[in-house]
Amino acid sequence: MPMPRLLLFIKIVILKFYKRFHPYFIGLTSKLIGIKKPFLLKRNLGKGQNTRNMSDILLTLHFLLTGPKQFQFGGHNYYFSWDQEDLLGVTPKNKKVDWLEARNECRKRCMDAVGMETEAEMQMIFELIRSRNITYIWTSGRLCDFKGCDERQDLKPLSVNGWFWSNTNTKMAPTNQIPPGWNSQPWSDKGHTGGPQPDNAEFGINQTPESCLAVLNGIYNDGIKLHDIACYHKKPYVCEDSELLIQYIEAVHNTKLN
Repeated sequence: MPMPRLLLFIKIVILKFYKRFHPYFIGLTSKLIGIKKPFLLKRNLGKGQNTRNMSDILLTLHFLLTGPKQFQFGGHNYYFSWDQEDLLGVTPKNKKVDWLEARNECRKRCMDAVGMETEAEMQMIFELIRSRNITYIWTSGRLCDFKGCDERQDLKPLSVNGWFWSNTNTKMAPTNQIPPGWNSQPWSDKGHTGGPQPDNAEFGINQTPESCLAVLNGIYNDGIKLHDIACYHKKPYVCEDSELLIQYIEAVHNTKLN
């Protein structure tokens, strides 16, 4: 067994036994996975305290501290889902998931589905897709079409002003114009209906809204562009560091992850 996989196996075994032997393993597991202040975990395990989730917490912290760093841009780490090994050392080649599962898989590593707030970042992701000949990927882009959104005048009409990057809660520029300071329109000028994106095309077919944002590679002979897609469709995804999640974990566990 390769050494990195063997070490990970040892960590998992320790965590499996943690529930039974947690008073003895707090220090050991903390050292193995890099928790700098294990006494904070011990302090939360007082008499009568529910400890059944502590192994899950430690395993989560292991992911956060040893998350993938496949490539970097603008101080953030990124990875493409088909290149990242799972806990058993298996690379999930060709595995596709829906939009929400893509985000949840990223969150396991204190990351989130990619958001492309700048043109430079978007071009970096587009180049990854182009160079790898990837057909499509999920992003964190989402339409604000849930409860409360219809009350906000600044989001109307939703198809134009209602899109945002959910990884940073950043509102996107209106979809019917080039974003300020950008050189080109990231949304495609064609799709299933033949018109520009977003077009909510699937709603006219089966009443399923196209509320999630994907990058498609030439499916409509339009190059690499943004498309609105129904969230249940399955695709690979790109994850990037989530500063919001990192800050939350650091605050809860009083430890630095970087």
